[in-house]
Amino acid sequence: MSGQSTQSSPTALVPGKQSPVRSVPGNIRRPEYVGKPAPTPYKGPEVQTPETVEAMRVAGRIAARAMAEAAKAIAPGVTTDELDRIAHAYMCDHGAYPSTLGYRGFPKSLCTSVNEVICHGIPDSTVLRDGDIINLDVTAYIGGVHGDNNATYLVGDVDEESRLLVERTRESLERAIKAVKPGRQINIIGRVIESYAKRFGYGVVRDFTGHGINSSFHSGLIVPHYDSPHATTVIQPGMTFTIEPMLTLGTYEYDMWADGWTVVTKDRKRTAQFEHTLVVTETGTEILTLP
Repeated sequence: MSGQSTQSSPTALVPGKQSPVRSVPGNIRRPEYVGKPAPTPYKGPEVQTPETVEAMRVAGRIAARAMAEAAKAIAPGVTTDELDRIAHAYMCDHGAYPSTLGYRGFPKSLCTSVNEVICHGIPDSTVLRDGDIINLDVTAYIGGVHGDNNATYLVGDVDEESRLLVERTRESLERAIKAVKPGRQINIIGRVIESYAKRFGYGVVRDFTGHGINSSFHSGLIVPHYDSPHATTVIQPGMTFTIEPMLTLGTYEYDMWADGWTVVTKDRKRTAQFEHTLVVTETGTEILTLP
């Protein structure tokens, strides 16, 4: 992606030029879907063993640190491809495979979603501008499991409306995490997020959700961020999943770029997102993606 979109003078993003696919050392274990058109559907349980959870702590920590490392470089003039390079190098240096690389053909090691991009932006020659916001979404695969997290960052001097959107999106994730308790239905998550977002007139993206995660990147468990009557799965200790609300300044409806990945708000207004991978405990949750 390249270009910019500020609230005062909106200019829609356009795709930039992608660099060649980065290599991963041969000794690093690949997820089973690399080199295939799609992953093998997950047939296992949503409740994980203590051993799997411990492996996910390791994967989650590496993903969180890789994201933090890339985020240090966020500044006007930096390309999204450079952020991909940094996160890729960090994961490989720590024995982890970047989960997005080769997932259903995705060509890069993290997602960089700028301004009106809701999710799945592909790093390229886009140059960040003063006043942009950017989401980094990083997932690491190590020990046979994935750890997935994302956060939205400010680039230089950002307008108040965008800054508040970012702050409140983070707050919506924190509120949703606190609402997770064994015995509750999974729609408590969306109910909490949507009721908070509505206070500010924000849109809540419906078609992209949180998900079960373990040895599978996306297990099949769906975690909506709006109050869905269909999200009746009962939360149990040992379940592992992501919560990743996407809030918008306008509509939650979207357009998809021709690349088949980049999702932008239909009205091209800005959007923010935050994500953690969690394990449900006897009394609440433990966040697995803390640096």
